[in-house]
Amino acid sequence: MDLYLNDIRKSFDQKDVLKGSTFHFEKGKIYGLLGRNGSGKTTLFNCLSGEIKMNSGTVLLKIDGNERPLETDDIGYVFSTSILPEFLTGFEFIKFYIDINKSKIQLDRTINEFFDLLKIDEGDRHRLIRDYSHGMKNKVQMMMFLIAKPPVILLDEPLTSLDVVVALEIKKILREFRKDHIIIFSTHILQLATDLCDEIVALNEGELELLDHEMLQSSDFEEKLVKLLSEEGSHA
Repeated sequence: MDLYLNDIRKSFDQKDVLKGSTFHFEKGKIYGLLGRNGSGKTTLFNCLSGEIKMNSGTVLLKIDGNERPLETDDIGYVFSTSILPEFLTGFEFIKFYIDINKSKIQLDRTINEFFDLLKIDEGDRHRLIRDYSHGMKNKVQMMMFLIAKPPVILLDEPLTSLDVVVALEIKKILREFRKDHIIIFSTHILQLATDLCDEIVALNEGELELLDHEMLQSSDFEEKLVKLLSEEGSHA
C-alpha cells in the first residue's frame, strides 16, 4: 500500500502555506512530520482528510496494485484538540461510533476489550467525556481508528501534554499497528519524532523533504535540522 501526494498547494488569502508538497508514503512505517509551529502541518492533514479543500494537486492511494483517489473513509484522523461529543460517556460514544459505521467495519474485539487495550479504567468508561483529561480524550480518538482500521492514519500532535505513562502506552500501540497501515505523525518535538518514527519528513518552505538516515544518525543531526527549519523562518 502506498500514498502519493502530488504537488499539493494551499493558500489562505495571499499567504501560500503549501507550495507544491509532493511525497510517497509506504505501508508499515511511522512517518514523523516535523516543522515549526505555523509551517502548515495541520493544513496538510486537513487537506488530506478533506476538512479543507486544497487549491490544486492530487492524493492517490495504491492498494494491491490498484490506484485511486484518497477517500474520507480511508483516513483516521486524531486531532490535536479533541472534537468528541462531551455530553456522552466514553462508552456511549464508542458504541454510537460502532453503530453508525457497522456496515463498514468488522469488529475483532468487544467495546470493553478496546477500552482494556487502551487501559481506560472501567469507572472512567462511564464518565462524561467532558470530565476526561486531554490524554483520555486522545485515547478515545485513537480507539476510533483501532476499530475502523483505516489504511491511512493522521496524528496531529497526539502526545503533546500527555503524561509519561500514557505517552508510552500510545507509542506501543502505534508501533504494533503500523505493519498494516500508513501512519503520519505530526509534531514539533524532535526527540519524540526520532524516538517513535521510522522516517522523518520535514515540512519546509511549504514543501516536503525526506531526511536521509545518514543525517539522522549524525552527531550534529539536531543542529542540521534546526538550521534547515530556521532557514524557512528567515524567508517567511
